[in-house]
Amino acid sequence: MLQRNDMIGPWAGLPVAWTPADTFDEDTYRMDVAKTCAAGAPGIYTAGTTGEFYATEIDEWTAITKATIDECRKQDTPVMIGITATSTRGAQRRAEVAAEAGADAVQIALPYWMALEDDEVVPFFEEVAGACPGLSFNIYETLRSKKALTLDQHRAIHEQVEGYSSVKANSETLGFSPEGCRQLSEFLNVWVGELAWCEFGPHGAIGAASSLIYMHPQYLLDMFALLQAQDWVELQERTDYIKKLKSTGMDPFRKKGYKDTAIDRLTGKASGFLSMRVQSRGPYASATDDDVAALRSWMEANTPKLIHS
Repeated sequence: MLQRNDMIGPWAGLPVAWTPADTFDEDTYRMDVAKTCAAGAPGIYTAGTTGEFYATEIDEWTAITKATIDECRKQDTPVMIGITATSTRGAQRRAEVAAEAGADAVQIALPYWMALEDDEVVPFFEEVAGACPGLSFNIYETLRSKKALTLDQHRAIHEQVEGYSSVKANSETLGFSPEGCRQLSEFLNVWVGELAWCEFGPHGAIGAASSLIYMHPQYLLDMFALLQAQDWVELQERTDYIKKLKSTGMDPFRKKGYKDTAIDRLTGKASGFLSMRVQSRGPYASATDDDVAALRSWMEANTPKLIHS
């Protein structure tokens, strides 16, 4: 089982490669996974939001899971698989597959169709963890699940689920506040977006489910080194540099309705790192090759340090 000191840094939350026929492009995906491992990512995971878990059928999810684990094993890179589902049994089934295929960790959010009651929260995580004993457990906490966990609930899950070692905190959840981050960091690793490391690093944040590392791996790994060294001045300078891309550079594409995986793919393609096609799955708006060319041109003129050579 991975320990807390293994669940740190910018773990690469990779998108999935799709063919023009909208099927899993396994060869291209494997190439991107292998390239990200070789670039030094401290861990790889998929089947989060960027990995479009909500848009994959169980047979596709299984193929993606096995391909991810296989490529990571070749380079001895830790691997985490998202197992979020709309039911306990659905999450357990995915947990079983991930464990059997050799994953090191799983990531899971609360079921998101109907909000859970308070007394259903801890038993849900216990039952799912029981399907993958020995794996580390990362909770993807998001209000898309219609519920934010309390400190007491996090403590209870930590007591009942042996592998619960890290939480991916998002806006309006406990870990995405200075005091909440500090409280959770006493017994968990708190992950926030890399652009929030300066804000929450002083309160204990130590990782990220990264959608930026496959834009320019070394730039992000250098940022993590600054986080560990608590060099907040240099880290803020690097953060502000990326924020210029994420605000001004991405603004035309957000106005087109692009979000989450569409934005992440666009960034990774425009930087020159990802090999996969930029298209994501409907019904959500997808970026185009023309968008890639336009963003690449903007980056060359405004944020050249983020271009991957």
